[in-house]
Amino acid sequence: MLHDENVIAYPTESMFGLGCDPTSEEAVKKLLFLKKRTIEKGFILVASDFDQVRMYINENDLSKKQKNKIFCYWPGPFTFLLPAKYNVPYWLTGKFNTIAVRISAHIGIIQLCNAFGKAVISTSANISNMNPCITSEEVFKCFGKDFPLLSGKIGNERHPSRIINIINGNIIRHV
Repeated sequence: MLHDENVIAYPTESMFGLGCDPTSEEAVKKLLFLKKRTIEKGFILVASDFDQVRMYINENDLSKKQKNKIFCYWPGPFTFLLPAKYNVPYWLTGKFNTIAVRISAHIGIIQLCNAFGKAVISTSANISNMNPCITSEEVFKCFGKDFPLLSGKIGNERHPSRIINIINGNIIRHV
């Protein structure tokens, strides 16, 4: 599915997410259309390990202390804004010079990324500014009864991941 430039729904730590191949502009356009979302916001990438996101991150702009902090929280429900490499597509960073990344401890995300062989875009399964889908029934109601959905259970988190800008330490989204 993901290799065919499709968007899928899948369980995350706190809700169902929508995802696609982050290297496919066509898939990202489909995702933006489904969510009625602007490209300027950028997207979060989820991965099973750091090697799956390394190609997007300018590690030279991270101090040892910053890297240590990141890895104290990963894997887990923490998204970090990290310095993006110059060649990261605009559809991932939006209007920013950072890339949002989460190394997940959720078994479904780990299995998805490992089967796909790389990171996946992760955004809440909903139309922008609407409540996120918590059940598969809500996903089908929102996106249609034939929408591709990876079965599994959402995790025990009550809120979306906290987003922390590692460059300046600002918390962008609280839990």
